[in-house]
Amino acid sequence: MRYFLDISYKGTNFHGWQIQPNGNTIQAELEAALSTILKTETAVVGSGRTDTGVHASQQIAHFECESIPTELVYKLNSFLPKDISVNDLKEVNVDAHARFDAKKRTYHYHIHQKKNPFFQDTSYYFNQDVDVELISKGCEIIGSWENFECFSKVHTEVNNFNCEIFKADWQQKGDNHLFIIEANRFLRGMVRAIVGTLLDLGTGKTSLMELGEILKSNDRRKAGRAVPPQGLFLKKIEYPTNIYK
Repeated sequence: MRYFLDISYKGTNFHGWQIQPNGNTIQAELEAALSTILKTETAVVGSGRTDTGVHASQQIAHFECESIPTELVYKLNSFLPKDISVNDLKEVNVDAHARFDAKKRTYHYHIHQKKNPFFQDTSYYFNQDVDVELISKGCEIIGSWENFECFSKVHTEVNNFNCEIFKADWQQKGDNHLFIIEANRFLRGMVRAIVGTLLDLGTGKTSLMELGEILKSNDRRKAGRAVPPQGLFLKKIEYPTNIYK
């Protein structure tokens, strides 16, 4: 039988989601806990990667086993470190796939402009003034685009760089800013590169016309820098309802 796990984690102390040879990862911790409880080596497949220092309010991963022990969620949370929690467990169709069946993914990027020690690990401290109205116009341009090669890490093994953007929105509340982006898929490093480019736009380093040229260029070197990972959250993954048992 196949199951989906709904997971949250604070990524500060991990080398991202995917298992690495020389660093602890979310996937490694989850597989170790499952294998111990189920008494057999158990692999998990996530909905996608998150990089070192990136967080997840909701990450989905699937695994297979013959039978589920009682109170598995409780037992997993007892084994897992304090930075990782399992929120839910659902049985799905045997061919359901956490990555390939996902229809929509949502990321949030948090920025604070007033120094705050409590935001240090979960938001990016950026103390320059920004033109939110101009950034919002940039979001409209990005939301209407399709090819995002200019925001992708180089040497990425993908068939194409096309993404369908459902929402790109920049919100401000006092000294705090939130960038929300929803799409069918994301490229490696894409969200952090978009935020860096939008900050260039909001601080006058880039114009709306230049933003259009960056998108047309398909050249990562022309886009803005990747902002730090601590402000980025994988917020939500959505699936068709017919994959659940």
